[in-house]
Amino acid sequence: MRATRTTAAIAVLALLAAACGGSTPTTQPASGDTAQASTPASEPASEAASTAASPDAGASGEASPPANTPIPIGGSTAAPGQTEIRWYCCLGGGDAPEQVDVEKRVVEKFNQSHDKIHVTFEAVPYAGANDALATEIASGNGPDIVGPVGIGGANAFHGQWLDLAPLIQQNSYDLSGFPPDAVQTYKLDEGQVGIPFAIYPSVLFYDKALFDEAGLNPPPHAYGDKYTMPDGSKVDWTYDTVKQIAKILTVDKNGKDASQDGFDASNIVQWGFEPQRDDLRGMGAYFGGGSLVGADGKTAQIPDPWKAAWSYWYDSMWKDHISMTGPVYSSPDINPQDYPFFTGKVAMSENFLWSTYGLGDLKEDWDMGIVPSYKGKVTAAFNADTFRILKDTKHPNEAFEVLTYLLGDAAPDLLGAYGGMPARTAQQQAFFDSQDQTFTQKPDWNVAVQGIQYADQPNFESYMPAYNETLGLVGSGGKYTTKWQTEQGLDMNAEFESLRSEIQAIWDKQ
Repeated sequence: MRATRTTAAIAVLALLAAACGGSTPTTQPASGDTAQASTPASEPASEAASTAASPDAGASGEASPPANTPIPIGGSTAAPGQTEIRWYCCLGGGDAPEQVDVEKRVVEKFNQSHDKIHVTFEAVPYAGANDALATEIASGNGPDIVGPVGIGGANAFHGQWLDLAPLIQQNSYDLSGFPPDAVQTYKLDEGQVGIPFAIYPSVLFYDKALFDEAGLNPPPHAYGDKYTMPDGSKVDWTYDTVKQIAKILTVDKNGKDASQDGFDASNIVQWGFEPQRDDLRGMGAYFGGGSLVGADGKTAQIPDPWKAAWSYWYDSMWKDHISMTGPVYSSPDINPQDYPFFTGKVAMSENFLWSTYGLGDLKEDWDMGIVPSYKGKVTAAFNADTFRILKDTKHPNEAFEVLTYLLGDAAPDLLGAYGGMPARTAQQQAFFDSQDQTFTQKPDWNVAVQGIQYADQPNFESYMPAYNETLGLVGSGGKYTTKWQTEQGLDMNAEFESLRSEIQAIWDKQ
């Protein structure tokens, strides 16, 4: 999402320094042989990779591809009688030096324990990884395995991924240890293109001190629970409820809150609610899963729940004043750390679990509550990273064996290096125990586990034509993402039609 590559690298360094640790969302350190998690995290491979060029995604962004620089482990080619499998990194994560060290050790362990398959690891710096991969694929020299890669990053290479379903069946690979919703996320028009590895459910982070100061009850921690209002009434935990509470938690320099007469909206010092605003699709998904792509695969549409979510956000900034406007959000004086919740100036922040990477310095006590509902339905936008096999691999069986190794025996070390929450249910408690070493207030991690079952389907990062070019309108820093948080008084219905029309014009060129 918005977390920068620099931020991610800093988070990784901090994690590794603290406990041989990781880098992406929450945390879990990687060590040579064992991973004992500890520390906050940073950003998953998903969004960081989604601005890349690809064979079918259309031109996008600025190309700055450094040369592909394979890292040979135990020899860059297979010995006689061995099948060589190439593992390609790094479309959005995994290229920090500390992560590469872990990845190299994983490859070394595999090669030492397998005599018929030899893995070669290719680490290409993030800035040029997408262009380099697109070039390899176009030249017929693509790798076998790619990752870690998020949903958005992978969709920049839509149509290039192998359907794993036959191999899963052939090898009797057990998917029962993964949450069904996480497995479903990878079941696309291309087939079962992935197996869950690292997941980042959505939660509602909240600042306990700010709630206590306002005399408010905290958000519910269990889906289905009611919220107790200041007057003692119990109400559903909806976005309307959040707005009411957020007004009380939004305070101006004179101590007036946004629900009181005399509130000065031009001098706010504390905000009540911040939605996940980096991608308009993700923000829309909190009000209901959907897609910009119509049923025919080529007609642009704006789902009604997304229109409602975007209108809610727009009013939150310009009418209700519970959320930061764009200029305030990007101000280093107000928000110097990527997300304003990290500064203690925001009471509630809806975001993915990976955003714990910036909470280590938050002085106030924080916790996690459930995502609100819209029209009686909860949708918790979902991020995830995994490894994928390219469909043009000449060795699908051997590639699958390596893939399952990365998802299995190597998972503790790799999850530690990437800082990811394990998708395997059996591994999650150990991961959360490790998080408690860093976050000594022991937040309610079960809130994140509950959120998995409400993952948006289809995922908000699902494929769309001209993927990267379309992100120029709706992605982080995109035209409409920027416009709506910087211009007041817009007719949002007209904006929605304008956006749909511009998307359609891009797709019609394909």
